[in-house]
Amino acid sequence: MQDKLFKVLLILSAIVIPVIGGGIIYSLTVDASGAFEEFGFWQLLFSDDALSTAGNERYGALPFITGTLLTTALALLMCIPFSLPVALFTGEYFRGKKIAAVLGTVIDLLAGIPSIIYGLWGFYVLRTVFMHLNLSPQGSGIQTAAYELASMMVPYAASLSAEFIKMVPSDLKEGAYAMGATRAEVIKRVIFPMAGSGIFSAYILAIGRALGETMTVTMLIGNTNQMPDTLRTTGNTMASIIANQFGEADGLKLSSLIAIGLLLFLITAIINIIGKILIRRARHV
Repeated sequence: MQDKLFKVLLILSAIVIPVIGGGIIYSLTVDASGAFEEFGFWQLLFSDDALSTAGNERYGALPFITGTLLTTALALLMCIPFSLPVALFTGEYFRGKKIAAVLGTVIDLLAGIPSIIYGLWGFYVLRTVFMHLNLSPQGSGIQTAAYELASMMVPYAASLSAEFIKMVPSDLKEGAYAMGATRAEVIKRVIFPMAGSGIFSAYILAIGRALGETMTVTMLIGNTNQMPDTLRTTGNTMASIIANQFGEADGLKLSSLIAIGLLLFLITAIINIIGKILIRRARHV
């Protein structure tokens, strides 16, 4: 009897997740239908118009999609060279030693800090540094937001990657060492093939966090509704435009913001699906 009740509980719990996901998609689609009917899906997706004049309103998501993808891609490029060595440091080279335990604790602490704290640090420190180095005239912009996103992604990706590296069986590594392999060869031929899919999934999760990051980006990107032409210019992401304008929006503008939220949901889902496909292929190689 207990087994049956437990099985029913597991089934109900499994059903809840797709129901919640379906409910989110349904509610967003219904609330965004006004914008899709007015502008059309493809025009909203690829238009860079942003005119809020009453009776002649035009809203396009392309500048915000571009800002989101630019900041995320640049942050990922800066994240990998720092997070992967840190993961190897704590998960392999100094595993079990005090220095790795201390560094791992600091990384976990940084990974759990609320994003608003990163935003405040970026606004008062990083933005000022960028201005003094003439990297950005106003300190804010795509580049500044991407640097701050990278600083958020590094501890998150490093912490997860280190856990996957630690899961590689010691017997395999000891066997490689016994055959005369160097530490670099063990990492290349044993650790990366065994933990590669897990490390890749850690970066997919980090990308998901960067795509939906709101407060940090809002404080540093400049919040201008324009198509960014360089990394030094200001702009907006899909999350930041919603955070900035949702409170005062109504009518067609509100529907357009919800449509942008739906597009962000779809982009995040597509990236996660592609990531899962690549992980499965990597496991069969």
